[in-house]
Amino acid sequence: MSSENQNPPSSTSPSVPAPDAARHVRWDDLPWEPVTETIRRRIVTGDDMMIAHVFLDRGAVVPKHSHHNEQITYIVSGALHFRLGEKLDREVTVRAGEVLHIPAHLPHEARALEDTLDVDIFSPPRADWLDGSDSYFQEADG
Repeated sequence: MSSENQNPPSSTSPSVPAPDAARHVRWDDLPWEPVTETIRRRIVTGDDMMIAHVFLDRGAVVPKHSHHNEQITYIVSGALHFRLGEKLDREVTVRAGEVLHIPAHLPHEARALEDTLDVDIFSPPRADWLDGSDSYFQEADG
């Protein structure tokens, strides 16, 4: 076999797959990242999308913010009360088994009505979550 037909050894670690490789991840194998005293998350990122488990203790607040990322929030357990729009005048409570789609640039905030596990999907990935510049979380934590 000629050397041009052989794949070179991979220089990526198991947690950083080659660009053309599929990746299988077990949520339970990922550590929780503390965001505030009452919010924690774990993240899996692809090239053009990101999925996160976000756990919010009852009373936790995600302050008003917006982002250029489209967002889909699926509540696994618990409930989040969202306020949406520039004036936060549209309200919706999303409970276990329900999904909320938040278009890009739509201001929103959320409060956990009970201990809540949600799955957030973003496209494109949230650069501010990945680089730690998501300081809006610190504005309120109830």
